[in-house]
Amino acid sequence: MSDTACPLCFPVDETLLWRDAFCRAIWVDDANYPGFCRVILNAHVKEMTDLPPEQRQRLMAVVFAVETALREIAKPDKINLASLGNVVPHMHWHVIPRWENDVNFPDAIWAASRRANPTRALPADFRQRIQTRIQALMQSRE
Repeated sequence: MSDTACPLCFPVDETLLWRDAFCRAIWVDDANYPGFCRVILNAHVKEMTDLPPEQRQRLMAVVFAVETALREIAKPDKINLASLGNVVPHMHWHVIPRWENDVNFPDAIWAASRRANPTRALPADFRQRIQTRIQALMQSRE
């Protein structure tokens, strides 16, 4: 995939939660996995080991900030972190809140569904709260 064809290089309709020059955090807003977020590198890089060590650490700091914010605000039973890139070979991390009664638990979200999805609501001010919390966590690192 060329950089010009990459949907992560040229995003459309992202719900941005946090961004700096290096990467961004977006809210996927998947009805089956409320609070699902992605952390996306702002450069077309395929693998973590293509980044120098300090950039790997920086990217993971953002992943961990998003995870922390999700745990505090959405209060899931578990968080899954995944970096696949098989469909879009551009470095990004999935940060997925999981509940024991979600459609796939305990399997991966890409597995066949085990049950109907129960209705799970995020706090009404989820977007504002997670944006504020990620910002605070990232500022505390500087």
